Amino acid sequence: MKKLAYILGALVLLYWIITLIAPSILDNQFNPMIEKGPYTVSEKAQTLFNDLDFVGDLHCDALLWKRNLLKRNDHGQVDIPRMLEGNMAMQAFTIVSKSPKGQNMQENTAETDNITSLVIAQGRGMDSWFSLYERAIDQCEALHGFAKKSDGKFVVVHDKAEFEAFLKARSANRQLAAGYLGVEGGHCLEGNLENVDKLWDAGVRMMGPTHFFDNELGGSAHGVSGAGLTDFGKQVVTRMNELGMIIDVAHSSEAIVDDVLAMTTKPILTSHTGVKGTLNSPRNLSDKHLKGIAATGGLIGVAFFPEAIGGTSPEVIVNTMKYVKNLVGYEYVALGSDYDGSVTTQFDCTGFNLLVEEMLKQGFTEEEIRGIMGENMKRFLLKNLP
Repeated sequence: MKKLAYILGALVLLYWIITLIAPSILDNQFNPMIEKGPYTVSEKAQTLFNDLDFVGDLHCDALLWKRNLLKRNDHGQVDIPRMLEGNMAMQAFTIVSKSPKGQNMQENTAETDNITSLVIAQGRGMDSWFSLYERAIDQCEALHGFAKKSDGKFVVVHDKAEFEAFLKARSANRQLAAGYLGVEGGHCLEGNLENVDKLWDAGVRMMGPTHFFDNELGGSAHGVSGAGLTDFGKQVVTRMNELGMIIDVAHSSEAIVDDVLAMTTKPILTSHTGVKGTLNSPRNLSDKHLKGIAATGGLIGVAFFPEAIGGTSPEVIVNTMKYVKNLVGYEYVALGSDYDGSVTTQFDCTGFNLLVEEMLKQGFTEEEIRGIMGENMKRFLLKNLP
């Protein structure tokens, strides 16, 4: 019995050491930046950037990594101090609950999962080891926890009234930031329609039907079937419309995008995407779907990583923005970085001034720059939050 106790004690100690060391190592490995700040631009670009009232991004996965978002970290791409340093007003914090091994843009199945070993190594609660729904709830609670401990510098927005209050407060103090919660992939519903309401109650205001593999709602852009919405998927979309939860078609199959466009009663968005017009990939949206999203009054968040846009530089990012702008109008273009989504980016969230410089180089007007950097996102949320 003594030997068994020693063995168990040693295992507990080893696990504790792993949970202390592994999270930051994995975070640094999977979320690299090509350049670290400070990021310098021309005086004209910096002056305009400093004058932006609202800079917002539609997608980051920082909650996956159990990073202390109240601390300025030297790894990863987003935290609250860097948001404040980078003049960011709003970040959508999206929840990843499952990711297949060998993840790729062409074809994946739901048979394997990278996230289970990650949440165990991070020392998260045992409920989240075995339940995709509990993993989502855990990340919701984490963001609310950061808000409570931020001394008022960061708030989680749930409705229009809270968003308007935040905007009023930030007009007097730029050292304030906000976030809202989204979900990548309805597999975390675990096939239970009631979990849509439970996620809503936990603060989720945006959700995509699928992520990297087909699930109970339908087909993924990177899955096997290419299917549209299942009956369950249609029930989920209907319930999301009823609640006012924003539908995000990033990663959805072409058939799902068609189905959502046909049945939604509310504007939809794609939180982080590339476009087939600049990079023909299963990951990316066709001109037809870009026009369809815009026709709903939605948003197209342009991603920052190579698999979506063909590179990482500000020039490549802005080239994609320009394509969408010329196709449907700048009013529908937004930032959709996919920061901390296991992607390589050129810069972190303190480097958005680089995009302003590049947009000026490419002939964007000041009105267009203000819209794309955040005013479009602000207008969308003011109209579509409950």
